[in-house]
Amino acid sequence: MSANPAAAGPGDRLPGGTNRVVPGGRAAPGGAGAPHGRSGRAAGRGTASRGRGGESTRAPHGRGGKARGWDRGSTRTPGAAATGREAAFLALLAADTGPVYVDHALARILDRAALPARERALATELAYGVARRQGTLDWALSRFSRKPPARLDPPVRAALRLGAYQLWYLDRIPAHAAVDESVNLVRRHGPAYAAGFVNAVLRAAARHGFPQGEVPPRERDLAGHLALVHAHPRWLVERWLGRLGPEEAERLLEANNRVPPLSARVNRLRADPRALAAALAARGVAVEAGRFLPEALRLGHGVHPAELDAFQEGALTWQDESSMLAVHVLDPRPGDLVVDVAAAPGGKSTHIAERMGDRGRVVACDADPGRLEKVGEAARRLGLGCIEPLALDGRKLPERLAGQADRVLADVPCSGLGVLARRPDLRWRKTPDDLAALAELQGELLRAAAACLKPGGVLVYSTCTTEPEENQQVVEGFLAQAGGAFTADDLRPWLPAALRDEPGTAQGWIQLWPHRHGVDGFFIARLRRVR
Repeated sequence: MSANPAAAGPGDRLPGGTNRVVPGGRAAPGGAGAPHGRSGRAAGRGTASRGRGGESTRAPHGRGGKARGWDRGSTRTPGAAATGREAAFLALLAADTGPVYVDHALARILDRAALPARERALATELAYGVARRQGTLDWALSRFSRKPPARLDPPVRAALRLGAYQLWYLDRIPAHAAVDESVNLVRRHGPAYAAGFVNAVLRAAARHGFPQGEVPPRERDLAGHLALVHAHPRWLVERWLGRLGPEEAERLLEANNRVPPLSARVNRLRADPRALAAALAARGVAVEAGRFLPEALRLGHGVHPAELDAFQEGALTWQDESSMLAVHVLDPRPGDLVVDVAAAPGGKSTHIAERMGDRGRVVACDADPGRLEKVGEAARRLGLGCIEPLALDGRKLPERLAGQADRVLADVPCSGLGVLARRPDLRWRKTPDDLAALAELQGELLRAAAACLKPGGVLVYSTCTTEPEENQQVVEGFLAQAGGAFTADDLRPWLPAALRDEPGTAQGWIQLWPHRHGVDGFFIARLRRVR
């Protein structure tokens, strides 16, 4: 997974504290989190109530819980957002109504909008902040309207969340501006009834503030309290409490709400990491060495890849250091035939090619031809000629490459629960049932990857999740079925010294954690075909 810049967001306190976010994207502690594991959905069918100050907060009835007067085709989306608030609103609306995450939606909108730096920073803060705090915002807003946000039209829901986030988390934005601008946005992009309804709910929310008195105390309901304070659904909090214990689970929740590092990989075929870091620093870019690997750099936030000569010239690629570690464990050699099972957008394929000195073959397979084009684009920018894109479902690879590969990387689709800091709305989209469904697919891809190896070949299995059902259990299940044809390699010879004593390394795997290692949550296992 590439390391994209992530917005700042409030820290890990409920609204009302003194340490809160200011417009412009800077952050300090002061945030909230999820309701009790239900993503803002409330029981019951009521659709009308009074705000706490007496305003009417009635939303019209609609079929399937949707109000009259709006459908997905009715939103009057302009060619470009005129303000940071509008950019955030449109990104949140796109993420709510389509198969896109808010980080990607916002990036596309900002690419089209000629906004000054301050407005872009505000858009990023608002979009990421609302997405991250969505559960708590819905939980609190439902106290001011009997019809909760989950049952409202998407433009109304987006406007309410956007306004409430500014009221409760951004203490330098006046309440009247937060309310009025949200009303204007929903008047422009939403159904006819919406302006009055949004105005009434947000005025009540501004007058009475966040309902802190209804947050469960941690000594009575630890999971419920942590879910609200740290912006995670209850099922995840309960899962991590059981696995890690209260202290470490809370550290993980806090890490998921911090701005992740902006990590980049130096193409050592074109640049020396130290020399490139010095050149970037000379141009005013905040830069430091990575935590574990010589080709890794960490850059200051606010850096845009297209603005760096080093990126345009093929000397630099955005990639988290955890993802780079998977390629180090694979240890590709010049002249190898290497298969990358799920290659798009190309971060690992290009890293493999660089590590091979661009000598050999890297078959970059992906089921999505559109995403596979990004692999080719990355290879051309980096000046790599040994990568061969292959549009194919990874489960069908043995039909093409059975028994031929020296090395195979199976970085498989997963729940993404290790990258919640980068993808803030992902936490509200996943359920426990997703893990079992993904584990089945992961097992199929792992078996297909293994079938491509020649005897003595190396297979690396990796995911960007922290959950054992997708990680250790998938590998253990595969080894049990392999009948001795594969064995787990001691991982320590291929790891940097700082990671060699981590749990599992002698048994062939490592689990990286945001709160322990300062990188994305990531799992890596190394297997070898012995016959």
